[in-house]
Amino acid sequence: MFLDFMFEKFKENGTNDAIIWKDKSYSYKWILSRIFEWQKIIDTHDIASGSVAILEADFSPNSIALFLSLIEKGCTLVPLTSSVEVKKPEFIEIAQGEVSFQIDKNDNFTIKKLDHLADHQYYQKLKELGHPGLVVFSSGSTGKNKASVHDLVPLLEKYKVPRHTLRTITFLLYDHLGGVNTMLYTLSNAGCIVTVQDRNPDAVLRIIEKHKVELLPSSPTFLNLVLLSEVYKKYNLSTLKTVTYGTEPMPEGTLKRLNKILPKVKFVQTYGLSEVGVLRAKSKSSDSLWVKIGGEGFETKIVEGILWIKAKSAMYGYLNAPSPFTEDGWLITGDVVEQDGEYIRILGRKSEIINVGGEKVYPVEVENVIQDMEGVEDVMVGGEPNPITGQIVTAKVKLSTNETLSEFRKRMRMFCKDKLQNFKIPQKVIIVSDDLYSERFKKIRAN
Repeated sequence: MFLDFMFEKFKENGTNDAIIWKDKSYSYKWILSRIFEWQKIIDTHDIASGSVAILEADFSPNSIALFLSLIEKGCTLVPLTSSVEVKKPEFIEIAQGEVSFQIDKNDNFTIKKLDHLADHQYYQKLKELGHPGLVVFSSGSTGKNKASVHDLVPLLEKYKVPRHTLRTITFLLYDHLGGVNTMLYTLSNAGCIVTVQDRNPDAVLRIIEKHKVELLPSSPTFLNLVLLSEVYKKYNLSTLKTVTYGTEPMPEGTLKRLNKILPKVKFVQTYGLSEVGVLRAKSKSSDSLWVKIGGEGFETKIVEGILWIKAKSAMYGYLNAPSPFTEDGWLITGDVVEQDGEYIRILGRKSEIINVGGEKVYPVEVENVIQDMEGVEDVMVGGEPNPITGQIVTAKVKLSTNETLSEFRKRMRMFCKDKLQNFKIPQKVIIVSDDLYSERFKKIRAN
């Protein structure tokens, strides 16, 4: 019913690869058959339309077929991965999960009824419409995890427009709106989903070579790790056509190095938020941070330097926080942008701007410079209160050198002096050994 347009594609491409999981191929004929089997299992367990279903899984043949089966049943899906393991009990309670599907690393499943009653007003609205829903938790990298509730019917509309048929790797997670978008985009165009069990650079690039992947959706943090590890030298990446990146600002130096190393690959910036979905995006060029966003169903405007978005596919709201929308339906994203005609460049979050004696400092601008220093594996810039200037710029730095803090600070100041104004150069530096990013390969920034 909801996915008839997609199932028609599956029938037309029955013998083609739909999923590659642990180096084994599963056809579109197989996935249709498995969806039908899942529908029988769902009915056997008396899971009614409108039920809130927790999906503890990663991308696999069973998890993909189950996801589509629950959409057809009209359930509300709450995907959760091992990246949020410690928060799962809290998330399940917030989502009012009524039934849990757990799919393990061997693609075996267990089903368990839960004690919660899904009576939130947004769930009631979905039930009245008879529509499937989706609950996505934000990464919480700058605060508490918020649970966005979506009506899947408007979200599915954009997948009805035919696009490119590509072999695509599932780097973004199963419980990430970008990961869901990757899956639905690929399947609706009869592409092939190439799954990964490990998301480190070596494992991902090995899979790209082995299974002739054409599209890699990723994050700037992951792409920086690819550069640092130099694993791209080990593998034949000639099938790779496009690399998309989003979720956080891209360092300019990283993008330039990527274009130099992979000159035949097109790098495209993406933009999406759990509140409104993933917008269509077009970079000015492969090595440019200027991007045009929008597409059918989206309106954008810039108010006092902040990006605002209105979307037909916007969520109903949060389960655990007040609505972020204006009365007339605009989302104030909090992203500070520059504008050049139809194109924008994202400078960073307004909440992350550091105010030094009345001067604005964007963390990404400082990170771009320090990231170019030899021996710097990663850097995260922030602000700290100061009684004289209001705030000072601070930096956490992960090094591959054996420098002392004093030696690095001296070298950093020399490196930055003709690239940054003095007030932008970090006054406080901490050398760290731990990674500065989460399991979603996104920098963990302070509130």
